Amino acid sequence: MDPSIAALGARQHAVFGLDQLVELGLSPRAVQKRAQCGRLHRIYPAVYSLVPRELLTRKGHWMAGALAVGPEAIVSHRTASVLHGLVGYNGTRTDVTIPGTHSWRRGTLVVHSSRNLTPADLTVEDGIPCTTIARTLLDLADVIERRRLERAFDQAEAMGVFDLLAIEDLLNRNPRRVAACRVKDLLEEHYIGSTLTESELEELALALCRRIPIPKPAVQRSLILPDGGPALRPDFTWVQQQVILEADGDRVHATRQARERRNLRDQRLIVHGWRPLHATARQLTQGSVELEATLIALVNGRR
Repeated sequence: MDPSIAALGARQHAVFGLDQLVELGLSPRAVQKRAQCGRLHRIYPAVYSLVPRELLTRKGHWMAGALAVGPEAIVSHRTASVLHGLVGYNGTRTDVTIPGTHSWRRGTLVVHSSRNLTPADLTVEDGIPCTTIARTLLDLADVIERRRLERAFDQAEAMGVFDLLAIEDLLNRNPRRVAACRVKDLLEEHYIGSTLTESELEELALALCRRIPIPKPAVQRSLILPDGGPALRPDFTWVQQQVILEADGDRVHATRQARERRNLRDQRLIVHGWRPLHATARQLTQGSVELEATLIALVNGRR
């Protein structure tokens, strides 16, 4: 393999545009011959890889998608959110944005258009051109539901990359976008960083807390007890009512040592007036009238 091609492949997750290969000295005919003999693999028209499509990494597919759309294309929306580590996405779609007004989709490649994409909205992450974190958060408001959008904003805050000024600049430049209205509502109604859950069970527990008539809990907030022991970090806390809810997976307390730690922790809490409540995975995934009634009684002060 040519050293220059290998070096470019290392930077671009093993994929190339035809124009890049031509710049490295290969003619289109030479590229075609290499593809015919298996030295290159065609992923999209004018996009090739060092490995077959099924062996490409996720980032290789994302890079190939951007190269296939054109030199001004950048990875965006759900794809960029995974690239930045904001929100998980298990789908196979590759979201790409280009300047202009024409959006389209072909297979797993979803192309969005934007009339006001500026250099301030562009960055590079792990060699892949993509939208900035602020622009990604705005774009996500078009394609995911409200709670997942809250998690993305919370994750950006937890990572130390949330930039309110950049968000406000985007809102000013995109006043008519539906996504801008959704982000404005979120900023007015949601305290950024306050509901960062750590598992799907915790997400189900938070959804339950929001569904029933009780005040909103604090999420993953440190709790220091007067006994001088180590700080605790309950899943959900109602400070005024001194109630705690833990979303316990079936395997979290499967061992004797884990059960003993939980019991000692609960005993510390009870001594200082707290009432810990543990929700099982079955209760959270299948629903539990008893759990809802218990929470309402404890948090709303009914005995």
